[in-house]
Amino acid sequence: MTKSSSKTTRRALPKEVRRQQLVLATIKCIARSGLSSTTMAMVTQEAGLSLGIANLHFESKDKLLIATLEHVTGEYNSGQEAILKSDKHPSTAEKIEALLQFDFSPKVTQKNKMAVWFAFWGEAKSRPTYQNICANSDYKSEDAIRDLFQQAVDEGGYSNANVALLASGYTALIDGLWLDLLVAPRRMNRTKARLIARHYLASAFPNHLTPEPD
Repeated sequence: MTKSSSKTTRRALPKEVRRQQLVLATIKCIARSGLSSTTMAMVTQEAGLSLGIANLHFESKDKLLIATLEHVTGEYNSGQEAILKSDKHPSTAEKIEALLQFDFSPKVTQKNKMAVWFAFWGEAKSRPTYQNICANSDYKSEDAIRDLFQQAVDEGGYSNANVALLASGYTALIDGLWLDLLVAPRRMNRTKARLIARHYLASAFPNHLTPEPD
């Protein structure tokens, strides 16, 4: 393939591929420089694309940032949903175990993604669009967890269990552990974080999960 034909191929990539390139580059830039300091020029340089292509697909930095936040939240929600609805995990106990493993998997706790996640959370209070996206993602995730925990309560006969509080507690615990993984990596690692979360779940659902991994 000649140099000119190679350039033509790159220009002819589908729209979604270009958008994905720019979103992934934005994640790297935000993790490196912060949300407010990230510029379209910085993103295009990271992606190896022109500013014209970035403007063609997103028109503005704000639209690119929104697409990036939607990508990060959507990826997490889709991954969680796939676990809870998968035939690979037919029992409630297996789904709880799979959820625990997912929440502390390298894919979810990848440093750049967590940095982006918390960067947007920090801006959400003053940016209604960010707030809505984050809130909708949180609601969707917690609703799914609540449904799973309700199944465990129904099966295990945990008569004193408050499903809503258990789901909110687990969500808050996960958020806190993720933050520790990001800002205090010398003190917290994925293994320790998963052990803490497992202890919480095993205390709540002793018939479904053991405190220590097999």
